[in-house]
Amino acid sequence: MKKPLPIGVEFFEEFKRNDYYYVDKTLFIKELLDKKGKVNLFTRPRRFGKTLTLDMLRCFFEEGGDPSLFEGLKIMEAGEKYTSMMGKYPVIFLTLKSAKTGDEKSAFEALRYEIASEFKRHDFVLESGALDETEKGKFLSYKDWRPEPDEYKGSLKFLCECIKKATGKNTIILIDEYDVPLESSFYDGYYDHMVSFIRSLFEGALKTNTALEFAVITGCLRISKESIFTGLNNLKINSIMTNNYGEFFGFTDEEVKAMLDFYELSDRYEEVRSWYNGYDFGGKNVYNPWSTIYYVDDHVAKHDAFPVSYWANTSSNSIVRDLIERADSDTKGEIERLIEGESIEKPVLEDITYGEIYQKQDNLWNFMFFTGYLKKIAERYDEKGKCTYVTMTITNWETEYIYRQKIINWFDKEIVKKSDRSALFETMKKGDAEGFEHEINKLLTPSISYMDSYENFYHGFMVGILTGSNEFIIKSNRESGDGRSDILMRTGDVFEKAFVIELKTVKQEGRKPVTMEMMDAAAEEAIKQIDDLHYADDLLEEGYGNIGRYGISFFKKRCRVHYKDGY
Repeated sequence: MKKPLPIGVEFFEEFKRNDYYYVDKTLFIKELLDKKGKVNLFTRPRRFGKTLTLDMLRCFFEEGGDPSLFEGLKIMEAGEKYTSMMGKYPVIFLTLKSAKTGDEKSAFEALRYEIASEFKRHDFVLESGALDETEKGKFLSYKDWRPEPDEYKGSLKFLCECIKKATGKNTIILIDEYDVPLESSFYDGYYDHMVSFIRSLFEGALKTNTALEFAVITGCLRISKESIFTGLNNLKINSIMTNNYGEFFGFTDEEVKAMLDFYELSDRYEEVRSWYNGYDFGGKNVYNPWSTIYYVDDHVAKHDAFPVSYWANTSSNSIVRDLIERADSDTKGEIERLIEGESIEKPVLEDITYGEIYQKQDNLWNFMFFTGYLKKIAERYDEKGKCTYVTMTITNWETEYIYRQKIINWFDKEIVKKSDRSALFETMKKGDAEGFEHEINKLLTPSISYMDSYENFYHGFMVGILTGSNEFIIKSNRESGDGRSDILMRTGDVFEKAFVIELKTVKQEGRKPVTMEMMDAAAEEAIKQIDDLHYADDLLEEGYGNIGRYGISFFKKRCRVHYKDGY
């Protein structure tokens, strides 16, 4: 039996107790201690092991922890300088992800619950005899949820002070997903209130706290110091642009190869690399750990299973949606270039706030970059503008899938469903090739197209605009005759006209221009293919004798339509 894979497991002790397959990241502890940062902020995309890393720190440093959890791991070979720190500190572990609730009242209640839970976890200080009656009363009120949520702003600092009185030791503070309540409050309309609360909570705990040993904070985005970390001069920011800690969030190539070898999946390496690799963190190339683990789990069960965009189903895609829905013609062009495998260059501005996200389009590109939807392939510093410019492209096949799916959904909802397609169907039924062509081109103009070799886009486009008719039944890519027809359209009445539609894309060769003659030839070739491969056979067998054949060629946002009647 192979070790079980940690599907959905986020806590270090659970990993070790249940003997899950574990990619050893414990040397993160060594690097953290070597660099001696007082307050350390790590920003990485969702599902890249931030919660597990923080819980690993808690298990290592917290008094009363179990040292056997680290037996056989790399940190135990790092030397006594590091192993002597095991179990030496009180630890406050606070996750803010529970504040993603959808409304202001429940979000602040969730934060109050999380803080109160840490007071309960440290209520040994009440029995220590170190607190006076006033401090005991205040401690109990926090523990029992008595104060209003806003009164918890100074609670973490107070808890550290109480712990130090009881133990004589400074406290390590670990805060997970610090930006989740900020994002949630921004989209749900109480951003200013949440910013004020988080700023005050952090100021007390991280800025003027003499009972603090050190702190580690994780999140998806780096939020402006002016909005959250005001005056916090001891803050060390480690974003995906920082040349430190690159290999500790996500899997390295060597780690993925070892995992695939362990589960006898070495032959799937190239597929895993294409789908889930490509993230550049601090100059280190890493894989998405969440998707890699799910892929391995699926392929242990079925070796030849298809790859899946696992991340698409767990990570918020609101930023992709917003970028597409707000895209002007220039931005649409940039999205097209990205999907075609090209790159774009954008200024990277890390010190922005959620409140600034829609002020200019570059801010949305920034958010997409830092949340993992784009990767860096080059960078330069502009002396005049005092700004770093990053050349970026789509990260991997998994994120490309998200772009494609979101764009298709956007087109379906925002263009097709809002359009009047009565003229489209009328011209099609009449065999009016010129009119049908005009109507299709009207819908192509506002769309976001793929590069001309992506025939699937045009197939999805045509199915989308032809779907919804009360008159026709559409069959797409069905087996028919000697091959696969693109689209068959029929009514339920065999005496009514049915249609076979075949699509072609016209490819540009080098810098040679595409001409109308080339598009006409491709449309004629499509009709010839219908005839040569007998795509209408199924319709004929069903009794349809009146069949029209459309050949449609595409290049970028233009099409040519040819039609032949009878069969």
